[in-house]
Order: sequence, then C-alpha cells, then structure tokens
Amino acid sequence: MVTLGGYISLFLTAFLAATILPAQSEILLAGLQASGGYSAWLLVLVATAGNVLGAVVNWFLGRYIELFRHRRWFPVSEGMLDRAQRWYQRWGVWSLLLAWTPFLGDPLTVVAGVLRTPISVFLVLVTIGKALRYMGVVSLF
Repeated sequence: MVTLGGYISLFLTAFLAATILPAQSEILLAGLQASGGYSAWLLVLVATAGNVLGAVVNWFLGRYIELFRHRRWFPVSEGMLDRAQRWYQRWGVWSLLLAWTPFLGDPLTVVAGVLRTPISVFLVLVTIGKALRYMGVVSLF
C-alpha cells in the first residue's frame, strides 16, 4: 500500500544522508521500490530532491566554513576536506558529478562552497549525478 509517509521518509533519509548523519537512502529506496506499491519515477524524484537539498546545505556550510569548521556536528573531517579539495582542483566542477559517492561526495559539496562554485552550476551537476545514482538503484529492483 502506497503511503505519503513512505515518500516523506525517503526524502528525509536522502536529505540526512547528504548532510550530518550517515543514513543509507539507497536501502530505503530499494525497499520501497521492491514493495511494488510506489511509482519508480516519483521515488527517484523524491530521493534526488532530498539528497540535492542536503548537498546545498553542505555548499552553504562551505561558503561560511570558517564559522562552522571546528564544530562537532560539521559533516566532514579536515582530512576528507583536504582530499576533496585536491580532487576538485584536479577535475574541476565536473567532479561534482561524483557528489553521490561515499566518503568523497559530501566533502566535494562543501569544497564547492568553499571555492565559490556558482550555485546554478552546482545544482545542475549534483542533481545529474545523484539522479543517475537513484535511477540505477531503482532499476535493480
């Protein structure tokens, strides 16, 4: 049975997965898709929207990093930030297509804010990468 709660849970899990908590939105997405009661395209849309919104939070944190960098809740460590910055400097904005990857994605979105990547470019590339990831998950189930 399809419920609005399933979509809301997916949105929140995808949002949190891109920000503070190590949530696994792919597991919830796969479960909802496997249940057969949900629209695949709507699942992808909801998961992508939540995950991109979480990445935008990281982008803003990057823009104002000096205010937040040493806070306990800050989503990335210094080492992860350094690695992401090297990756970003080597591959440029195109590295944002990998914003969905574990361990590298969240720091990349913070670094994009630090380096003042225009939000329009950020949104396009991050959305493409994250949507393709969720499409892949849905296609497996």
